[in-house]
Amino acid sequence: MKIDAHQHFWKIDRGDYGWMDESVAAIRRDYGPEHLAPFAEACGVGGTVLVQAAPTVAETEFLLAIAEESPLVQGVVGWIDLEGDVPGQLARIAHPALKSLRPMLQDIEDTEWLLRPAVVEGLRYVARAGLRFDALVTPRHLPMLERFVADVPELPVVIDHCAKQVFDGTDPGAAWREGMAALAAHPQVHCKLSGLANEYGPGWGAETLREVAGHVLDVFGPARVMWGSDWPVLELAGDYEGWFAAAQVLTRGLSEAERADVFGGTATRFYGLDG
Repeated sequence: MKIDAHQHFWKIDRGDYGWMDESVAAIRRDYGPEHLAPFAEACGVGGTVLVQAAPTVAETEFLLAIAEESPLVQGVVGWIDLEGDVPGQLARIAHPALKSLRPMLQDIEDTEWLLRPAVVEGLRYVARAGLRFDALVTPRHLPMLERFVADVPELPVVIDHCAKQVFDGTDPGAAWREGMAALAAHPQVHCKLSGLANEYGPGWGAETLREVAGHVLDVFGPARVMWGSDWPVLELAGDYEGWFAAAQVLTRGLSEAERADVFGGTATRFYGLDG
């Protein structure tokens, strides 16, 4: 089964999407499974991982309710306050579809926040609960994240959107390359081939993204890389079928088995979607 390892749904009148300002007016409307289904079907995608878009436990409960109703959603990445009552919050959202947690690190001013003792202890509990960690980071976080994964090796980690690299032409920069290679040296760390169209902006295409995708595939290997759409955020820069086609081009040099990993196998193993 092809898996989209990163997509969102939201209902605007829920009221906790603080990032949804005029800069994203084009996607400031409700999105649910019925809107994604035609695109997923056109690309042969049979399952998705639904990712949080608001820093509230209530939104995670909203996503889990969708997962109960939609056969397309195979797993949910939720949110809890990692400096709060972690066991209590996890008890509140305990659900077979809950696979991972994601603090919105990109929006936290303190680059070192993840290394706070309370957060580290909270994530050790998350690991003991059998959950994983989605790292929504930017290049400024890479050295810190490498220290974190070295200190908490028991927690499976996936880097969202290739760490939102900053492009200079098509080059993502030496610091990004070195940071991602250092993280890839830790076997519990994975990477999502997602979000690249939005990070590059106007004029993106397979060729403009080749250096980023190639580096990620080289250092992590296809068995630790998973494709995701980042839909509907993707609609600010392109469309579902266009990004899926570009990802097919970017993985053309892989074997059939390796491509099967990138487009489903890695996500299934990492998130435990088959059990």
